[in-house]
Amino acid sequence: MDQRPSETPYSYSTFSQYPPTAPPAPPKTNGKSIVSLVLGILSIVIPYVGFILGIVAIVFSSLSFKEIKRTGEQGKGLSVAGLVCGIIGTALYGIIILIAIIAILVYASSPDVYSTF
Repeated sequence: MDQRPSETPYSYSTFSQYPPTAPPAPPKTNGKSIVSLVLGILSIVIPYVGFILGIVAIVFSSLSFKEIKRTGEQGKGLSVAGLVCGIIGTALYGIIILIAIIAILVYASSPDVYSTF
């Protein structure tokens, strides 16, 4: 066989002599989209304060959409979920607050039953 002394039939490799390069880091997740999701969930869970938290979640979601489009970061799904939860929380507690105000106005404008004595 025509082999050199330092080589064996198994010494040939298709791999290069350099170590493999590290894969590129994935784009980071937008912080405002995370805040939007957290505030959106809290707007559904926390009573009465959820109205304000929902509005803030909608604002953060809008800001994160613009920032994601500009920078190419990840987090669009988180931002969409925060927007939906914020809208649901704002609408839910807006309706509850509206019903409470109407009930108070109806109760305040009704005649007193016990004042006729």
